[in-house]
Amino acid sequence: QVQLVESGGGLVQPGGSLRLSCAASGFASGYYAVAWFRQAPGKRREGVSCITNSDGRIFYGDSVKGRFTISRDDAKNTVYLQMNSLEPESTAIYYCAMRTYHSDYPWLEYEYDYWGQGTQVAVSS
Repeated sequence: QVQLVESGGGLVQPGGSLRLSCAASGFASGYYAVAWFRQAPGKRREGVSCITNSDGRIFYGDSVKGRFTISRDDAKNTVYLQMNSLEPESTAIYYCAMRTYHSDYPWLEYEYDYWGQGTQVAVSS
């Protein structure tokens, strides 16, 4: 049974940084991509960043380009999201998700087979 466990959330001041981790376990075969989504209070969930497994293609949502960086450590089965220059608008629950098959569209939530429980990020002074 695949499990995704996020960690690294917390409270940070505007302009600060956090690094989120998504540790994956229980997948016997390969996966196609891992993505980070976030959902702010009262808003729909949105795609933040995505990295594919086989060719390492990376995608970023427009609102985080230049500030967030996704990476992975295959030896640890972990995907990271480094978030810099955080803004109050970054406040949300951040989820990681895993997709096991190919898709050309990184932000279609229904294409993701597994989801973590989420980690809260709060940006406030």
